[in-house]
Order: sequence, then structure tokens, then C-alpha cells
Amino acid sequence: MTAHPTAPRSRRERPAKPALTREGIIATTVDLMRAEGLERVTMRRLAKELDTGPASLYVYVRNMAELHAAVLDELLGAVDLSPVKADGEWRDRLGRILTSYTSVLFEYPGLAQSALVARPFGKHYLKLVEALLALLDEGGLEPDRAAWLLDLLLQFATATAAEHAHRAPGDTPQSEADWQALATVVRDVSPRTHPHIAALGPRLLSGSPQDRLAWGFDVLIAGARHTPLPEAPAPSPVVDTGGTRSTRGTESARGTAGTRATRSTRGTAGTRD
Repeated sequence: MTAHPTAPRSRRERPAKPALTREGIIATTVDLMRAEGLERVTMRRLAKELDTGPASLYVYVRNMAELHAAVLDELLGAVDLSPVKADGEWRDRLGRILTSYTSVLFEYPGLAQSALVARPFGKHYLKLVEALLALLDEGGLEPDRAAWLLDLLLQFATATAAEHAHRAPGDTPQSEADWQALATVVRDVSPRTHPHIAALGPRLLSGSPQDRLAWGFDVLIAGARHTPLPEAPAPSPVVDTGGTRSTRGTESARGTAGTRATRSTRGTAGTRD
């Protein structure tokens, strides 16, 4: 008998593809990021995973920046906010939440770097901001100072995580050899040309990352308590959806994005992995 070739399968017999949704796109992005790293997640790669075309994704997210912000917000759901209602000194509880936030970013190196410029605005981000502001209010900080301090605290935490983020899978930005090279330079520097570095020596590199992070939070809080804001801070100009210019208050509530994050958390005295 002559074998008959297999008849082509009708499209009607194929299982229907799940409908595209914003939530599904974000969930798939998170899965890909965990499996392959954020650097590998492109619109083309994501579209292939979802069995669709890249153009279809732009119906739900405008660009990669918005997608990264949405992914960041999704992962912020893992931040431990329970200290808000726990017993204990407010400053310690604030530090526990900020440390939990930093730890989440440490788990996703690419996301930590992206978080410096991301603009999250989802439910988990709002819960984080609300929790931090509640503790600052409990600590008696003036509302205006608390609003600006929120930005600085999240910038510092985000920049710390980004500083130690893996630049590529399997790589670290500060290997043990790099660290030893830096320690050697600091130790052997000439007192004649660099007297202050020579005087401090090992103290520039002392302390655990955890202690440095906690100390940084304390410094920012203490500074905010004793540093008044500029008189009558001007509102930030923005463009609304209609294209006309309007104004709003400071952008401190966007602190998770780490806008205007400086490199002050880096340098010689940066935390050690």
C-alpha cells in the first residue's frame, strides 16, 4: 500500500492561543527574566514566547521602559511591609522595609540597574511608598521633609543594589581580585601625595554591606531632621495628556526610580559584596 502523506492540520483544529493581556505580558516577562536575565528580554524575544508579533505587544506597553517599570512593580510585591504594623522603634522598622526592598533588587541584577530610571506607578509601588511615609510620619518628620526624604532613601537603596548588579550572567562588577587590587592601592598610597587617604587607610573599606546600608539610611534620616527645605519649593512643570503644560508638586514620590541618583553611594567607600 502506498503511504498517504499526512494532511495539513486545519487552523480550526489547533488549540486557540490565550488572549494577550497586559498582565500576561508582565508575567511572561518576569518568567523570562528569572530564567535568562533581564538583558535577554526584548520585545522580539517576548513576542516569540507569547506566539505573537512584536507589534502586538505595543498595544499593551508603549516601550521597554514601561515594561521594565511594570515588571519592577510586580516584583515589589515581594517587599516585606509587615514592619509597618509591628512593634518596635519606627526607625528600625523603616530600615527593615528598605533592606527588604534592596534585597529584592539584589535578586534581579538587571532590574536593579533598570530601576534607577524606571517609573513604576502600580499598586505594589504605591503600597511601598505608603508604608514608608507612614513610618516617617510616626517618627515625627515634617511632611515636606518626609516627601523629599522618601526620594533620597529609595535612591540610596536602588543605587546600592545597582552598584553591585551583575553586568552579565556569571559576571560580578566587583570580583574578589578587583576588591583586593583596590585594597592594595588604598593601603600603599603615598602619604605625601594623598595624605588623607593614607591616614584613613583600611577604614575607607571597612564594615559589612549591611552595616553600611543601615548607616546610610540613618545618615539620611538624621540629615532630613535638621535640614530645612528651600523656602517655597517650586512645583515641577509637567505636560498633561492634552499636551498643555501644568504643574504639580515635587517628584519625590517617584523615588523607586532612583531619579537623579548620584554616585555618592559608590566610590572608594562603597559597600562590599
